[in-house]
Amino acid sequence: MVKRAAFFVAVLALCIVVSSSVSLVQAQDNTYRVDRQWVQVFINDDGTVDLIYNLTVTVTQGTIRAFDVGQPSRDFTIGKAVDQYGNQLNTYSYTPDVASVDFNQPLNTGDSIWYTITTNVAGMISNDTTNPGNYGMQFIPQWIENVSVNDVRIQIILPQGVNVDDVKTTENFYNATSIVEGRLTVYWERPRLEPNERFMVGVSFPAEYLPNYSPSTESGFDWVFTLFTVIIALFIVFIFVFLAYRLSKNSYSKPKVSMETLGVKRGLTAVEASYLMDMKPQQIVTEILYGLLQKRAVWAEQTKPSLKLTVLQPYESKTGTKEKPLRYYEIDFLQALKQDGTLDEEKLAKAVMFLRDTVEAKLKGYSRKDTVGYYRKIVAKAWKQVEQAGTPELASNAYDEQLLWLMMDPNQHARTETAFLNRPFQPSPLWFWWWYGYTVYHPHPTYRPNINAPAQSGPAPAIPGADFANNIATSLEQTSSNIVGSLEKFANAIVPAPPKASHQPARKGSDCVCACAACACACACVSCACACAGGGGR
Repeated sequence: MVKRAAFFVAVLALCIVVSSSVSLVQAQDNTYRVDRQWVQVFINDDGTVDLIYNLTVTVTQGTIRAFDVGQPSRDFTIGKAVDQYGNQLNTYSYTPDVASVDFNQPLNTGDSIWYTITTNVAGMISNDTTNPGNYGMQFIPQWIENVSVNDVRIQIILPQGVNVDDVKTTENFYNATSIVEGRLTVYWERPRLEPNERFMVGVSFPAEYLPNYSPSTESGFDWVFTLFTVIIALFIVFIFVFLAYRLSKNSYSKPKVSMETLGVKRGLTAVEASYLMDMKPQQIVTEILYGLLQKRAVWAEQTKPSLKLTVLQPYESKTGTKEKPLRYYEIDFLQALKQDGTLDEEKLAKAVMFLRDTVEAKLKGYSRKDTVGYYRKIVAKAWKQVEQAGTPELASNAYDEQLLWLMMDPNQHARTETAFLNRPFQPSPLWFWWWYGYTVYHPHPTYRPNINAPAQSGPAPAIPGADFANNIATSLEQTSSNIVGSLEKFANAIVPAPPKASHQPARKGSDCVCACAACACACACVSCACACAGGGGR
C-alpha cells in the first residue's frame, strides 16, 4: 500500500494540473450537454471488463467534432463506436487515458448525436480485503467538469454462475435484477449528475467465479525514488498554483471542511420539497397526479373504488412535449399505469422511492435543516399571496397557481376557510380542479363544467368560501385514499423486505489514491478501479 503511494501522489499532481487547465477552457465556452449516459459493465472470465457506453450529446453553442470518454486505467483497448445511423466512427486515444471518437461531421448548435462505444479495460478487478475470498470492483461513470450529465444508468453484468446471495454492493441497487447473456446483473440509475459530480458504485463477489484470474501484484519503489517523486510533484503543483494566482484577476477562497458546506438546496419542485416536509407517500403521489391534471396530461375516468386514468393527447408517449415536458417522477407515474387505467402499486412505490433517492442525492453537501426551513418559507409566501390578494379573482388565481405548495401545509383546510371566509372562490374554467375535484367530489355540484372544452364553458359561478374549502379537503383526502386499489400493498412496497443480497459496502474507507484519466478517484489500494471523466466534447 505504502509502496506506490508516493508515485500515485506524483501522478495525481500532474492530473490536477491537466484537469485544472481543462476546466479553465471549458468554463469559457460550455458548448454541449449530455442528455443520456447508459453504461453496461461486463466482467469477463479473464478479469478484464468490457465497458459499453451509450451516449447522447446535444450542442447548445458553437461546434464540437469529437467526444472523449475517460477510462479507469491506461491498460485499455478501444472497440467499435457506432452512431444512431449505423455509421462506424473513428476511434483513438486523444490522450492515454481517454477513448475518443470523431463524429462523421461537425455538430453545430441544436444538433444531437447518439452513439455507443466499447472498450476493454484490464486491472479493474482486485482482491476485496473487506470481504476475504472475494474479488471487488468499484466504478464511476464519466463526469465532466462544467457540464451536467443526465439520465445516468449503470448495469454491471456479473461473472457466470454468480447469484444474488453472493453479491455485495457499495449501495443498494434497484431491486429489479435481470439476466443478460445468462448472467445476473445489478443496476443503478440517477436522473442527473451535476458538473463534476462522481457517482460511485461497486460490487463484490466470490473469487471462485473467476477461477482463471489472479489480480496482479505490484512491486514497490525504493525510498530515494519515492522521496524524489514527491518533491517533484509538489514543486509542479506549487509552480502551477503560483502562475494561476498571478494570471487570474479573481481571488480564491479557502475550502471549508464541513459535512454541510453549501447551505440551502434551492431549485426543488413542490413535489420534491413535499418529501422533505414529511408528507405521506400517497399524498406525494396525489401531488404528482394533480400536477399531471394541471398539464391536462391525464383525466380521471373513475374515482371509486380506485382511480382509473386515461392519458390524454399529446402525452400518449408518456414522455411529455416540448412545450410542457414531464418531470422524471411524472414519467414514472405514467409508466405505473396499467392497461385498464389503474395504477400498479409496486411500480408506483418504485416511483416514490426513486423520487426519495433523487432528493436525497440532491441534498448531499447541503444543510437539510436550512433547506426544510427555506421551503417552509416558500409555503408561507404562497399563502401570503392568496390571503393578501385584493379581489376574489386574484385570490382564486393565486390559489390555483400555488396549489401544490399549499398542499404541504397540514392546516390547508382551515387556512383555506380563513382565506375565503368573507369572499367567494372564483374558479377559472381552465383550472383542473374545476373539472375534476368540484365535479367528482362535490356532493351536490351546482354546475358541471365541460371537461373536453373547459375554455368554452363560459364563466364559472362563484363558490362560497366554506363550501370550496370543504370540497378541496374532500378531494385531496379521497384522492389520496383511492390513488391505488390496495394502500397496504402500496405502503409495503415503499420499504420492501431486505433483498437477499447483503448490500454491505464492497469497500469501507480508503488508504491511498489511484490516478486515472485526467482526474483522481479516491479508492482503496485493493479491490477497486475508478472510471474517470477527463473527457467531453471537442
